Amino acid sequence: MGRTLSLTELGPATPGRHSDEVVIGISPAFGAFFSKTIVELPHAEVLRELLAGIEEQGMRARVIRYRSGSDLAVIAHTAARYSGSGIGVGVLSRGTTMIHQKELLKLSNLELFPQAPLLDLETFRKVGRNAARYAKGESPEPVPARNDYMARPRWQAKAALLHIKETEFVTPRAEPVELEVAISLADAG
Repeated sequence: MGRTLSLTELGPATPGRHSDEVVIGISPAFGAFFSKTIVELPHAEVLRELLAGIEEQGMRARVIRYRSGSDLAVIAHTAARYSGSGIGVGVLSRGTTMIHQKELLKLSNLELFPQAPLLDLETFRKVGRNAARYAKGESPEPVPARNDYMARPRWQAKAALLHIKETEFVTPRAEPVELEVAISLADAG
């Protein structure tokens, strides 16, 4: 039995006012056109694990959709700027993920997970936990990242195609939108 993901737009995203919040910024087609990462992890499970990791640390999470681009650094930095704590997580549909801080330059970050094919659900939960720890002012050990030198050549063509498709959902100059997230068990019947 899997989980279903429902993302409802609530209107324009607003800057957070709570210092105990982490914002997760998702790419234009995440949970919309695409429902799984490059290695078939359901977006419902990815988002569930990120949210759980944040909540385990006693922090609150918000989710926004970044619509005007498909660049991970920009999505993650925007999430951080909208977060009351100044910490954000960006996630692309294929699974590439980044933890960012609003004071950093866009191309800098706190942690980057560039090899989406190597990310599993446990890693997404750890990413959520670390984002929450940064938001609390802690300096956590970076999430251990697996590395496979063959992942790039093995997945590069599929990643490029997914990125091209993701970019088709970009709406130039569109403001980010606040999302209500509902994750439920799918009926197997």
